[in-house]
Amino acid sequence: MGPADIRWADVIFVIERKHLNRLQAEYARLLEHKQIHSLDTPDHFRYMDPELVDMFEDAVNPSLTT
Repeated sequence: MGPADIRWADVIFVIERKHLNRLQAEYARLLEHKQIHSLDTPDHFRYMDPELVDMFEDAVNPSLTT
């Protein structure tokens, strides 16, 4: 994710807290008025694991439908 992506986004989701910390360290000013959610997802899933996809949908959908 870079500056153009941040400017474009209305809502930003990160998978882990360390991703949020990295974004804040690099783009603090651009993130000032952005809604950011950390999903705090454990890193033990395989790519496109159905359980992981379900977790993301459950976490993200409420924020996108309001």
